[in-house]
Amino acid sequence: MINTLHIKNIGIIDELTIELNNGFNVLTGETGAGKTLIIDSLCILAGGRFSKEMIRYGETNSFVEMELYLPNSEYEDNTVIVSREVNINGKNSCKINGRLVTVSELKNFMKKIIDIHGQNDNQSILDISTHINLLDDFASKDITPIKKEYELLYNQYTNIKNELAKNYGDDKEKQRKLDLLEYQIGEIEQANLQVGEEENLDQKRKLLMYSEKISVNLKEADNYLNNSVIEGLENSIRNLEKIENLKEEYKNSLESLRNAFYEIEEVSRDISNYANDDYFDQDELNEIENRLDLIKNLKRKYGSTIEEILDYKKSIIEEKKEIENLDDYIIKLKSNLKNIETEMEEKAKIINEIRNKYGKELSKKVNKELSEVDMKNANFDISIEMNENKKFNSNGLDKVEFLISTNIGEEKKPLSKIASGGEMSRFMLVLKNVLAEVDKIPVLIFDEIDTGISGNAANSCGEKIKQIAKNHQVICVTHLASIAAKGDNNYFICKEVKNNKTCTKIKKLNEEETIKEIARISTGVINEISLQHARELRKFKVA
Repeated sequence: MINTLHIKNIGIIDELTIELNNGFNVLTGETGAGKTLIIDSLCILAGGRFSKEMIRYGETNSFVEMELYLPNSEYEDNTVIVSREVNINGKNSCKINGRLVTVSELKNFMKKIIDIHGQNDNQSILDISTHINLLDDFASKDITPIKKEYELLYNQYTNIKNELAKNYGDDKEKQRKLDLLEYQIGEIEQANLQVGEEENLDQKRKLLMYSEKISVNLKEADNYLNNSVIEGLENSIRNLEKIENLKEEYKNSLESLRNAFYEIEEVSRDISNYANDDYFDQDELNEIENRLDLIKNLKRKYGSTIEEILDYKKSIIEEKKEIENLDDYIIKLKSNLKNIETEMEEKAKIINEIRNKYGKELSKKVNKELSEVDMKNANFDISIEMNENKKFNSNGLDKVEFLISTNIGEEKKPLSKIASGGEMSRFMLVLKNVLAEVDKIPVLIFDEIDTGISGNAANSCGEKIKQIAKNHQVICVTHLASIAAKGDNNYFICKEVKNNKTCTKIKKLNEEETIKEIARISTGVINEISLQHARELRKFKVA
């Protein structure tokens, strides 16, 4: 159950803390006071969508937090703190007991704890795909074990189907893939790629592109050496030879000059040879450019490096061999698929029998309760059709659809044919009440699902919600006195202006205050007549 709900900066709510209790919690109050914002806050914590327009005007973020009590859980003291903060820039921060989680993780966690049902949910049940899950929830005791067995088979079934598609069970697809692989292998082999050649080609290309610059600088260097440096060294050596015997230092300097002369003379010969080489060859440059373009094209197709391209070639050679020897493998896969389909069909038939059994039971219970919410002439039924073409899906072979007629003599039609919003609200409440017997979700939230109903129907709906609250914590926003009168805990929501800003306030009502609030929403005024009426309604509160 929810112990505490804390809301900050949602719509006109600046900061609000609600202490909730087990049983039937009723929220009433002024129009526009923020009742729906409280439900919106719960939706946000349940992982629902959040619009930045929901952030209170002038604020940069919204924050919602709740403390949950989950008996027999793995959490310390069975207490869980769940929070979500949303900034105006769209950034989310979701936490479960202080641990950061994604919105998706938050949603998966909360869907086992809170079930929020509002007026819009009347639309969701019009989606036929939800009907099979609702029936299976009702039949969970008997259907869950066999469904798990079926689901294991279905996973194997889909894996084999995918494997057959991947392994080209179709002859045309198989040949198409072989042709493609042969082309790719041939294209790579024809290129005769060598590891490291791209770097060598880049270096040669660079030299060729800068050949003119290289030639000019080499020739100038050669001229300086021959016309200045070497000639100067020769003259210096001849001068020192004339005096080398006069002093030891002159002899040492002469020896150093001779060594430098020999080294520079050798460098000069090398530079002269470089300068005489013809570095520019247009044909060679074209060949290199073409080769590099070929390598670039192959890298775009098969890998980011030559090594990766060659590895890819090895892998597709192996794949080609596998495809050429696939016949035996495909025969084995198809045999396994046939055996699994046989088992699946057997399980699907058992599932169908269980659904038919529980479909009748669910229809009977729903019809009984429809008569109790002023829909005595309604007739609910569940259509269960088994697909004879063996088009398996994750739920078996059945198509399940809820049908109803609301008047005597009418044929049963899809729920979408229910014209009255009030009838749809009552139907949903009845369905929730029946499913509550098997529903393991501890918290149920009803947001003004009483729209379009009044009188005896409203009173019966209140009794149904009260019945649900015996096994669940219920939070209900209502505008009907007959429903509010059934509450175990009644809360009044109002708004006040503070510092030129509208703020939402909430107060838990004592018994006297509850009577006054029932009187107010019953007639719009609080007087002795409305108070007496409220007391009468309160007397019939279901224990």
